[in-house]
Amino acid sequence: MPLPQPASSAIVRRGDRVLLVRRTNPPSQHMFAFPGGRGEAGETPEETALRELEEETGIVARHPQLFATYDLPTFDGAGALTSHFFLSVFTVEADGEATVVAADDAIDAGWYTLDEIRTLPAPESVVECAERLLGQLQC
Repeated sequence: MPLPQPASSAIVRRGDRVLLVRRTNPPSQHMFAFPGGRGEAGETPEETALRELEEETGIVARHPQLFATYDLPTFDGAGALTSHFFLSVFTVEADGEATVVAADDAIDAGWYTLDEIRTLPAPESVVECAERLLGQLQC
């Protein structure tokens, strides 16, 4: 049985849009998600979020603030646990003019509104965070 592994992701916001990448590898393969990934030995969750953001998009960010946490087990068709992540999601600050380049585990990257995110294949945690962050703009 896999033990929970630490993972982090970063939310970069530009007005009414957030940055999402389309993932190459499991979990969430081919889905749209915030840039992120597994923590490395000795790395804090904040450091993981900043590193993964830069590796997947080329954006250098700062001032990570914890936004949400998720316990994310994944099961196969027979109900066996295949992976288990404890995900920390951070909002970060980045240069508003930074150019995004999909790299590493990201096959595509772009800026999406809440309405667009609701139509994309995206993990429930991503939709929930987007609704919490961007939903207030639609009131």
